[in-house]
Amino acid sequence: MALTKVSTGVVDMSASTGGLVIAKGTTAQQPTCDASTLGSIRENTTENKVEVCTSTGWQFLEEAGPTAVPLIVDYLVIAGGGGGGAAAYNSHSTVGGGGAGGYRNSYDSETSGGGGSSETSLTLASNTTYDVTVGEGGDGAAYQYNQTQPGTDSVFDGITSIGGGGGASRNTDSVNKNGGSGGGGCYGRSAGSGTANQGYNGGWSGGSTLYVVGGGGGAGSLGVQGDSRNSTSLTCGGNGLSSAITGSSVVRAEGGGASTFGVGNGTAFPALKVGSGGYGGNEISTGATLRRGSDGVVILRYPENYTVTKSGSLISSVSTSVLGYKIETFTSGTGTITFA
Repeated sequence: MALTKVSTGVVDMSASTGGLVIAKGTTAQQPTCDASTLGSIRENTTENKVEVCTSTGWQFLEEAGPTAVPLIVDYLVIAGGGGGGAAAYNSHSTVGGGGAGGYRNSYDSETSGGGGSSETSLTLASNTTYDVTVGEGGDGAAYQYNQTQPGTDSVFDGITSIGGGGGASRNTDSVNKNGGSGGGGCYGRSAGSGTANQGYNGGWSGGSTLYVVGGGGGAGSLGVQGDSRNSTSLTCGGNGLSSAITGSSVVRAEGGGASTFGVGNGTAFPALKVGSGGYGGNEISTGATLRRGSDGVVILRYPENYTVTKSGSLISSVSTSVLGYKIETFTSGTGTITFA
């Protein structure tokens, strides 16, 4: 084939919509790469790549451009806590605290609830919808003859955390005592069971006295027994767990403490942490309101290259305080999300 020289050094093909056809051949057909062929380009049909003759021999031309970032998502999914039980008006008699919401976590080898191991991060796809639901806290019993309510489940893409169990009231064994963590028992009322790898059992009041109360199970430990005659005994709920998925360590999902006399009688209960069981208290504690479990949460940690759009009633906030990531915290609602 004859060699055509272009003296201007520029080939103008702007009038054509086709491509430039260059020399091609197998690796075995490569010409010698030396000073006389330096800068030559050809298509290597053995490798299906374009190559150029350089001072170090034939080198493949690599495509330059953005590299897709894998959509790897870590999650912390906590259900709503169960409600606390009620005792008689101004009474020392027994009552159980609510169980914490189920606790599932994939972040950085941290544990899940009930002594479970960290779960596996999710590899997701963009432009695909994923379900999200944030569980609500269950109502406490208004009176000693009322049932407590369990917390509701939190969900992300099939990762479901079970709502916490309700605590027992003085004269009513909770039919909703089992859950993510179990509700606390009391005299004559058994404690609830937690869910494997989500939370612990509630405290069992195995004593024979009316003053033995059981705290709700927590994500980090069993509920324990307490004494209702101590008006400030709100520490018998099981421990929560700490996670740094947001960039700082925060404790969530504690079991509800159980105390019947004095606390709530003109004295406010301490604020509940996210996903925690409600406190047990006496009837004068303004009905069920102060004994309600706290709402859960869904927290997602994903690469900063992506943006989430959401539908339905979901409410969330996004933090970029962790370099390279977005931390999205869903605090209420249900709907779907899409990464793009």
